Amino acid sequence: MVQRLVVVSLLSALFAAPAYADARGDARKQVEFGIAVAQRGLWREAIYRWQRATEIDPTYAQAFNNLAIAHEQQGELDKARAAYEKAAALEPNNPLIRQNFDLFKEINDRTGRTDGR
Repeated sequence: MVQRLVVVSLLSALFAAPAYADARGDARKQVEFGIAVAQRGLWREAIYRWQRATEIDPTYAQAFNNLAIAHEQQGELDKARAAYEKAAALEPNNPLIRQNFDLFKEINDRTGRTDGR
């Protein structure tokens, strides 16, 4: 019985790795497409693609970072903050994500103080 459980566990691990790789590859395709359409100013389509990438691979920090930038560009600041927070939580030591999130917070904190006066 124990030997059977070991075999099942090993098989599960073998099949899980390719599934993860496939998910990351599919998510990466969505991110790349999102970049291409964002460069043409099609921000709604870029948001759709990056949102899709985060659904395919919820551990893909760069997809969340790109999604945050797009939401920020569209003035959807609550959504941008949530996406930045998720990206930063996934990769807290990623300098690009930290830089983008810090800049976002600096600008929005300043805007919030100005609006509150």
